[in-house]
Amino acid sequence: MTANSTIIDAARPIMQNGHMGYMRIIAGECKGRPIKVPDRRATRPATELVRGAIFSMLANLTEDWDLVLDLFSGSGSLGIEALSQGAGHVDFVEQERACCEVIRENLKNCGLEDRAAVRCAPVERALGFLDRTYDIILMDPPYRREDIGKFLDKLARTPLVGAGTWLVITHSPRVTLDEVYADLKMHKERRHGDSVISIYHKEAPAS
Repeated sequence: MTANSTIIDAARPIMQNGHMGYMRIIAGECKGRPIKVPDRRATRPATELVRGAIFSMLANLTEDWDLVLDLFSGSGSLGIEALSQGAGHVDFVEQERACCEVIRENLKNCGLEDRAAVRCAPVERALGFLDRTYDIILMDPPYRREDIGKFLDKLARTPLVGAGTWLVITHSPRVTLDEVYADLKMHKERRHGDSVISIYHKEAPAS
């Protein structure tokens, strides 16, 4: 067995290894690199199909990837994918300490730690101390969290969302989101398997 085939086999989505599974980075400088995923229902990371769809859509929507925010980070798979595909810096926000350690380890193993910061805190609290305006905000909240619309409305009213910000959220088809949250307006919505990808945008004011 070659070293390359060993990496690919290890990276097959959620292959069990004690209390840890693995997924792989799908594109960019770290393509094919395995990242750890905690083997717990709470994280339920976005599948390779969903991540591929997210970044394909983003690539067609914007070239501004300087600052990215990954909320409800879990294993950090979305933010790490963004870094691999050219994001300048990603802030990860995740409240579970075990997951925060996994994110840090994944960043180190991919050689991306110098372009990232991991904030181990509840996302609601992070809205109060984060002080950047982001080009892209990625969200993969707990699958059936029914109050996510209320959180989106609160987030949309913070300085984290600026003119031109794109927000991408994955959620259950059973969770219905509004077309508009403050100045964030839904741009498109796509279903992939048992996940829905909703993309919002805050338009820059007309010049």
